[in-house]
Amino acid sequence: MKQVLRCILIMSAVLSFSAKPELRIEVTKGVDNAVRVAVVPFEWHGRGKIHQEIVEIVNSDLRLSGRFYALPVEQMLSLPHRVNEIFFRDWRLLNIDYLVIGGLESTGQGLRLHFELINVFKQSVEASLTIVGGEHELRDMSHYVSDVVFEKLTGIEGSFSTQIMYITATGSDDKRLFKLNIADADGHRVDTVFESKEPLLSATWSPDGEKIAYVSFERDSRPAIYIHELATGRKQQITDFPGLNSAPAFSPDGEQLAMVLSKDGNPEIYILDLQTRRLRRITHHYGIDTEPSWTAGGKAIIFTSNRGGKPQIYQMRLEDFRIERLTFEGDYNAKASLLPDGSGLVMVHRRNGIFHISYLDLKYGRLTVLTETSLDESPSVAPNGSMLIYATQLQNKGILGAVSIDGGVKFNLPSSEGDVREPAWSPKKRRTYEPIAGDPAP
Repeated sequence: MKQVLRCILIMSAVLSFSAKPELRIEVTKGVDNAVRVAVVPFEWHGRGKIHQEIVEIVNSDLRLSGRFYALPVEQMLSLPHRVNEIFFRDWRLLNIDYLVIGGLESTGQGLRLHFELINVFKQSVEASLTIVGGEHELRDMSHYVSDVVFEKLTGIEGSFSTQIMYITATGSDDKRLFKLNIADADGHRVDTVFESKEPLLSATWSPDGEKIAYVSFERDSRPAIYIHELATGRKQQITDFPGLNSAPAFSPDGEQLAMVLSKDGNPEIYILDLQTRRLRRITHHYGIDTEPSWTAGGKAIIFTSNRGGKPQIYQMRLEDFRIERLTFEGDYNAKASLLPDGSGLVMVHRRNGIFHISYLDLKYGRLTVLTETSLDESPSVAPNGSMLIYATQLQNKGILGAVSIDGGVKFNLPSSEGDVREPAWSPKKRRTYEPIAGDPAP
């Protein structure tokens, strides 16, 4: 029985893995008529080497969004740091739409960064901000610059300061080591949060980004749900019921955890109050009910069920347990998540026998297939609702892929070594900064 449960939970998530979880990003599709931006090397006021990482990080962020072309530094005709140093004619000759200029200063206690976003055509300042951070926060500060530029030019909040979580494993079948990793959204600064000789599955974030929940077989090779505090490393076993203990999902307020248990003989959805430990069973059907996720207000649960004969997506209103079927197109729809604004959901959709990631517009009922690869699974939406990340196969290797909700931007995130699986995009930014009002540029 233990082996059957293990196979049900692991499924195809683990094939062949190797040692290092680092990711690299490869853009495969960008929008036509990308906005042309030049990020000029920042002026440095301090001792030691000039910090060029800002330009590299911001350029990388903007390129990887698929919406921007970033001009290489070696093609720039001048390197202005202030508005009065800009020769706008030179930048128009290079067909540049916007400039990012600024300076970085060591304060003795940290770093002070000032930057400006310049509209070349209008010769106007679109944004002018100063932020401060620690010496170790240069990458975070650079992602903040990218977020500001992205939001000013697209109207969409940037997600460059967010993180992604994913699972890898190393070694052969009899000596496999599973790792739960967290990295910046661009694949850098990988941190292995937890590792085990037993499988790790279904990792998910708490709404404040301070805790994660996951499924592990580490105790007697049986599945159990754990909650892990990222700051302290402290973990707590939440369930130890007979049978399945799977698919944890935090409520939007972080006070409850939805999950799938088969302790009563059939996979059903339960909700656990994390304070009182009161457990409620909310589905009662002979079919399989699984993969719960919450609506933004926490008033309903989205889940997968085969109660209609084939796996489809349903929504249960928690106040009266009223159930509504959401998907009708195709014979397989599963692993659904609502966009933050509730306008649509992303899911795994089978078409012509191939599993793709698709988007369903809930207002108009329009289904859009977003991916072209096979065996696509585990979609997770960015907190700004513009992108999603998912697991897929490429050349018989497990990788992560990302695609915009409109399908116009796509990139892959293969591991530098081995396969990766089950991504989860963080609900909030790694670090935010409060701009300093009226602060002069360095």
